[in-house]
Amino acid sequence: MGKLLNLIRNEWLKLWSKKATWVMVILVAILMIGIAGLTKWIGNQTDSVEDWKSASQGKIPFLEEQIANTNLSADELQSFKDTLAVEKYRLEHNVAPISSESVTGFISSLPDMLSIITLFTVIVAAGIVASEFSQGTIKMLLTRPVKRWKLLTSKLLTVGIFAIVMSIILFVFGVIGAYIFFDSVPGMNLDVVNGQVIEVSFWGRVLLLTGLSLVNVFVIGTLAFMIGSVFRSSSLAIGISIFLMFMGVNITFMLARFDFAKYILFANTNLTQYIGDNHPIIAGLTMPFSIVVILVYVIVFLVISYWSFIKRDVTA
Repeated sequence: MGKLLNLIRNEWLKLWSKKATWVMVILVAILMIGIAGLTKWIGNQTDSVEDWKSASQGKIPFLEEQIANTNLSADELQSFKDTLAVEKYRLEHNVAPISSESVTGFISSLPDMLSIITLFTVIVAAGIVASEFSQGTIKMLLTRPVKRWKLLTSKLLTVGIFAIVMSIILFVFGVIGAYIFFDSVPGMNLDVVNGQVIEVSFWGRVLLLTGLSLVNVFVIGTLAFMIGSVFRSSSLAIGISIFLMFMGVNITFMLARFDFAKYILFANTNLTQYIGDNHPIIAGLTMPFSIVVILVYVIVFLVISYWSFIKRDVTA
């Protein structure tokens, strides 16, 4: 265990000795402050501000009309009923929704911005093994009296820690940007649990969504790690991973009408689709099913990565 920790420490120091890593940190900080300012500026260009009570009252007739529709599936019907219950609860108890033009509104959007971290994690994961070959340092690395699987594990764990640290940086600067540009406006999330409308903890929900969004970061990062380990090319790994990251969901949408679509990785990586009033990309998907699918893919990625690094002639 001590050797593995030392290997992780060495990989961590190597990672942060690169200028590119610090550039990523600076970019995240600038992006978060910039996005907050841009969001505020765009909001200021909109003159009309609709009262939330009027909006809720306007939704109720539409929801009641949809519920009366006999052509709805069971899931769609339940969704409309839950939404109607939430809108009625807001009006009866004077509970405003979280405004997008507020501190809490911007902070609530931070989990969706983790795609920025996914991009940087892919770059690091793709190059952490492949760069050893391209720079010719792999032979020196393997002269150490350490088993190859430990070397690869230290690199994999370093990528995971990097993703977590970068997510924290994004979150911190996102919160700073929120408090710089937005005002505090009362508002609360509501959920329907077992037929009852409940008030949701703001920070609890944000942290939950952030944690679930990190799953997608780890999965795409593991994919890039595998490609970089197998083909020893960081550019190939980055290209394929980024392509799948942006196109995976679109491809899944196109294939959604087929039964096998639910087994596609990108139909399952977004676990936030099961939280609140979100809906699964494919009807019938559940969080336990998605977790199992993700685990199967990740295990396959890791098996291929370790087999490639341990069994093949990596010193060639």
